Amino acid sequence: MWASDLFITSALMRQGVVPCSPIHPTAAVTIGALELFRIARLRSPHFSVQAFVKTLCDLQGVIFQRYLSRQFSIAFDLYLQIRGCVDSIVSQVLQRDSENWRLKHACAACTYKLTDEPELKFKLLYAMDGNDSLKRVLRRLPDETADNYPPLSRDLPTGQILTSSRYLCREYVDRFAMAGSEDPVSNEDSDPNLCAGRWKNMDAAKTKKTWGVYDETGIFMAVCRHGTSLLIADMVQSGERAKYPLAVVSKLMATFGDGLGGGYDIGCQFQTTLATSTLGPQARHLNHTCLVGAFHGHAHRRLCQLSHLTLYVEGLGLEDLETCERTFSKSNALASTLRYATAFHRQQAINAYFEHNDIFEIYANLTNFLFDNYKQALTIIHDSKAVLTNLKRDLSLDDDGIFHRWLEEEKKYLEGLSHEPPEETLHMEYWQRLGKLEASGQRLREILDTWNVFEPTDSTTYGRDTRVTRRNETLRRHAQENYDKDLLVVQELERKLNVSRRWTPEDKEWQHAGRLVANREYRRALDTLESLVVARLFELTKMNRAGTGYKLRKHIAKALQTRSAAIKVALDRYNKCALAMRPPRQTLHWEQVVEYAFLADFDLLRDTRENISQRPWAHPTARFALDTYFKMCRAEEEIERLNVEIRRVITFMRDEERFLRTCEEKINNIHPALGHQVSQRRKLHSQFNGSHLKRLHDIAMLPGFAGTLIPGVSALKGPGESSSEPAIIIPSSLLAPVQPPPSQIPHRNVLDSIEDLEEEEEVKCEAEEASHALQDVLEVSFDPV
Repeated sequence: MWASDLFITSALMRQGVVPCSPIHPTAAVTIGALELFRIARLRSPHFSVQAFVKTLCDLQGVIFQRYLSRQFSIAFDLYLQIRGCVDSIVSQVLQRDSENWRLKHACAACTYKLTDEPELKFKLLYAMDGNDSLKRVLRRLPDETADNYPPLSRDLPTGQILTSSRYLCREYVDRFAMAGSEDPVSNEDSDPNLCAGRWKNMDAAKTKKTWGVYDETGIFMAVCRHGTSLLIADMVQSGERAKYPLAVVSKLMATFGDGLGGGYDIGCQFQTTLATSTLGPQARHLNHTCLVGAFHGHAHRRLCQLSHLTLYVEGLGLEDLETCERTFSKSNALASTLRYATAFHRQQAINAYFEHNDIFEIYANLTNFLFDNYKQALTIIHDSKAVLTNLKRDLSLDDDGIFHRWLEEEKKYLEGLSHEPPEETLHMEYWQRLGKLEASGQRLREILDTWNVFEPTDSTTYGRDTRVTRRNETLRRHAQENYDKDLLVVQELERKLNVSRRWTPEDKEWQHAGRLVANREYRRALDTLESLVVARLFELTKMNRAGTGYKLRKHIAKALQTRSAAIKVALDRYNKCALAMRPPRQTLHWEQVVEYAFLADFDLLRDTRENISQRPWAHPTARFALDTYFKMCRAEEEIERLNVEIRRVITFMRDEERFLRTCEEKINNIHPALGHQVSQRRKLHSQFNGSHLKRLHDIAMLPGFAGTLIPGVSALKGPGESSSEPAIIIPSSLLAPVQPPPSQIPHRNVLDSIEDLEEEEEVKCEAEEASHALQDVLEVSFDPV
């Protein structure tokens, strides 16, 4: 124990151990062990505190006791709190501690803007989605609670609150609870969006008790197109409600301003929710665009795809907006360790995971992302030009503008198929009711024309004949009632349609209505087939997704077998309806259905009021040419965006290295311990510079590279920016000496002697040395192990 240590905790920290109690610690954990567990859990989220403590017990030959896990957890919380305080102090010194600093500088490729770069249509592309894997069980009190009140937790309040710019607090999210519908897809009937009916959350009444098992039922997250986490919100005792994406969009618009493009699996429906919420005017003013990811776009109507799908959105490049799915496939590994954690430890683990992932996975592989996308874009452009040239020759086309006109024609055509005309609906209903009236009349006539004559021979046959007579009389009465009921309905429809003479099969009106009914049956058969293929696509994807357990895979496999049988039945029904049409419609084969790439291809089979076979964009070859052209356009846009992002990254690497090195040199002269922490931050980012430069060189060597590796000039010039001149401000708390507690100041009860004066001088020296106690603790905490 050093003379300057006034507290036993600082003395233990100086020796490289973290105590498990602040007053009279009897146990402590080495910093090396804590750091090893922190890194190991970040790399393997399945690794729990208990598993690590058991490992240490095995190594030391000690029998595991449950209290050891609790002691280790306390020490680990303290260690993470120290690291958080150090990081906060360093950010304050570098003037990077403002509320939205991390969000504004989350991704160098997305946010580090240069002065002479070309303007992009979308300043920031992001994806957002909910994930229900990271739930936390609500451990209730044993007493029953009323249905109208939320369940009470038996966990004692700890006072621990996570401080993170990545997490949106519950109070902020709840501000948007009344801004839009609670369920973004609940108002299907009143919503003009055609995809509304395809996205239905489970019935709230049925899932209320299920959600009551959990407090946090998952997370709602936004990530940039490269995978860096932007914002996280806890979904609290609910499903994926509208308030979560509204809160995320509000924060992003307030931080980044205009020109945002957000991908969401129900982006088309969310666009309606956003427009009708309190954020609607701001979203329109800032030109916020709601988009649909490439994978989820398969299940959307063709009309929706023409406005929201990535392939047809100008300025989007090759971005698929499915980054959340890839992010969740990795973060789902956290689920097993969070299920029974406290609210604080759950948020702590989630925040630490994504903080580590942003640096050691996303930023470390950023140039790999740029290289792969650049190479893919060049390949698409090269292949598409050759294919498109042959397709245009076969289709006798010489103008690329025809593809844009085809897209507009298809959009107008599909807009006309949104709803059935009301008059046609009444005609079809009248035709069907006439059929039912004819059937009930025929049944009544058959009963009336049937006479049974009985000649009883004895008492036994008389009783049997009486029962038969009564049964026949009951059948006659029922037939008469059914006929009268059908007649009343027909008469009411004739009144509504102003029919003066009842239709007969020889009438043109009868025949026309019959064709309309056949058309409707055809469309319904097509809808049934399409919905089954949608389910099959999603189940196949889930079964092959990493992290799906064996039992769930077996369950999905059985569901797929049932689904395949249902698809075959639906396919047979569709083909029968298609052949019954006049003229007959296109039939489908099993191989065609299971290999559909886009379910919107069904939409071209849907119309029956107009023959579209003569329209050029309805032919498979023309549609292939259309998609090839727009894919080539998106690849060219991707090259343009990548050229901008490459310069941003290389400029950021140069400016950040120079800024932090200058800060380190200035701070070392004032506060060496703090300078060491700045050095640690600089090394954290510069360790990837070598691999980044090599990958950037590989990009420059690609045939067709059209960008430059010459660094530019950053447009960001505020305090703390990488391109600015460092202005170091050391917090006064690190410069002021630490005063010892009054109980530890010696009291003089006798006259000073020479020994007393020497002892007093030693106390003064100890007080001076104590002023460095905090910084010593911080420095020891980050010394290399």
